[in-house]
Parts: sequence; structure tokens; C-alpha cells
Amino acid sequence: MKKMIIASTSTVHGSSYLEYLLPTLQLHFKGVKQIVFIPYARPSGITYDGYTAIVKKAFSNINIDVKGIHEFDNAKEAIGNSEAIFTGGGNTFELVNQLYKNDILSILKEVIAKGTPYLGTSAGSNICGVNMKNTNDMPIVYPPSFTTLGCIPFNINAHYLDPIEGSTHMGETRETRIKEFHVFNETAVLGLREGSWLEVNNDDIFLRGKLTARLFEQNKQPIELKSGGLIKF
Repeated sequence: MKKMIIASTSTVHGSSYLEYLLPTLQLHFKGVKQIVFIPYARPSGITYDGYTAIVKKAFSNINIDVKGIHEFDNAKEAIGNSEAIFTGGGNTFELVNQLYKNDILSILKEVIAKGTPYLGTSAGSNICGVNMKNTNDMPIVYPPSFTTLGCIPFNINAHYLDPIEGSTHMGETRETRIKEFHVFNETAVLGLREGSWLEVNNDDIFLRGKLTARLFEQNKQPIELKSGGLIKF
């Protein structure tokens, strides 16, 4: 019985870390005393300890303790015995690299499938899909595989951005990059805008937040999905 929150971002403009999600997380993690945090993505190269401290401060607002997975002697046992899990954002290549290096991808998928509450933001959301091929990050390391958790039957493009009207920027849009992906790949991609998240209850996936999300499927025109709806395709 999967119980997941898959969020585009940890922080929205004008608020502190996880602030906009705390009411949702208070319900999502009801009864949880301690969360195992996976800091492997290391945004801006922050240390594991430094990253964990930020997360610990945020969750103190809802009276939940946080312990980084690097603080345990055995990462597999930490995941297997966890009450709940949070994987933070940063660089998806390095996150996936460390999940393989520490051999915890399989057990992470296993405990999520059994109902351990999971939160992912940004890179931690990218790994919930079939693979990590729709990340926006630079390939700073080379993971053994791009295959990720496959907890949802599509990929996430976190921090999805729409083209800015009147912009003179000549670089590729997110939509352009996803179209390039679909020349070679069949997996659907959900463009998840900042401030939006997915709520996963077993096989039911709902879009939450105030914004729509953009769904891309191979050889089809992209469509906008309304918040509150069950995602079906």
C-alpha cells in the first residue's frame, strides 16, 4: 500500500524550507516519530550533516525527528527499519549514483510498496519514476544505471517551466527537451510545476496544489491536468 508525497520542490518563493507542505506532511506522517533522511543529492555541494540539519529544523515544526541515513552503521537496515523516509532534492545523478553505491534502491522500493510513508522533493521525486532521464540536472557523475524506483508509471520533470512570453532566450524549453526524449522513449512525462505535488495512495495518483501539471505522451499533444484530479492515461 504505497503512501507517497512526490513534490516538485522543497521551497516555494517567499517561504522557508518545506513550509508550504507542512500541513500536508503533518497528516502524511501522522504517528511517525522519526524520519530517515537521504541527503545524497547534496544541493550546491552541501555536506550530508549540513543538509540533514536543515531538514531536521523544518520537521521540528511538526514534532518529528530526523536522522540522516549516513548516521547509521548500515544503510540497508536503516531503510528496512524506518518509520518513514524523505529523499531531498539536489543533483539527481549523484543521488542515483549513491543509491546504487550503497545498494539501497531495491530495499527502498520494497518498503515503499509495503506502505512506509515516503516524501520526495525535486531529485527525490525524480527517482520515483521509471527512470531519471527527465531530470534537469548536469551529469556531474555517472551512475551505474538511469533506472530508478518505478513507483509511478511515468517520469517526473520537476520544477517544470513554461516558455516566458516575449523572452529572447534562445535555449531549449522544457517542452522541447521532453519532445526530444520521446523520439527515443515511450515513457510518459509529467511536468510538475513548483508548488505542486502528487499524492500516491497505492495505485491512485492525485495532483495536489493550486496549479495544473503538463502531461506529455509519445506521439500525442501535451495536455494540462487539473489539480485534485486522479491521474489516468
